[in-house]
Amino acid sequence: MPIRARSTLLLDLDGTLVDPASGIIACYRHALAAFEIHPPAAEDMRWVIGPPIRETFRHFFERSADVEEAVRLYRQRYSEWGLYQAAAYPGVLDALKIHLWRGARLLLCTAKVTAFARRVVDHFGFSPLLANVYGAELDGRFENKAELIAHILAAERLQPAEVCMVGDRKHDVIAATMHGVPTIGVLWGFGDREELKTAGAAMLIERADELLPPTGSG
Repeated sequence: MPIRARSTLLLDLDGTLVDPASGIIACYRHALAAFEIHPPAAEDMRWVIGPPIRETFRHFFERSADVEEAVRLYRQRYSEWGLYQAAAYPGVLDALKIHLWRGARLLLCTAKVTAFARRVVDHFGFSPLLANVYGAELDGRFENKAELIAHILAAERLQPAEVCMVGDRKHDVIAATMHGVPTIGVLWGFGDREELKTAGAAMLIERADELLPPTGSG
């Protein structure tokens, strides 16, 4: 079956459905400033979007207690303000509507905490298209995307041959590959062509309409 025509799409959120850069980066800078760490310039922090939050804060802190406090400060600011500082990528909603009309099942698959992810997809109009929302737990469970995908496959009783991952970072590609699921790498997010290709993305696309399979191809 062509990759883009598979019956279930696992959809990353940040960098795939929405551009969250301004809100996420500001919340990381807010948490770091509380520890009197001078944060890098915002344009130098785009790398924080995609990896699990605790993994990211470990770049700045050695003590687990500091990591947990930074996570708490980040989430407090993100919940109150940051999650709304985003924008849906042009054309993505329309492309997903067509997938849904053609009978595909759409599942959110994000390292973001599930409660926050639900608020984001509600706010930007994706919720009616999604059969389910899967994300991380507050305690860190399922922050690792490979573990999250394993959970989704089991919970939804899916076979890898039915599934395609859609994401913008190497974390999406590597995690999906571990379970035999191919990834469509989107180039409008935060991972560039080299990152996604090196990680093993099955195909790369530059525009949302390329999510839809042309007749007779994948």
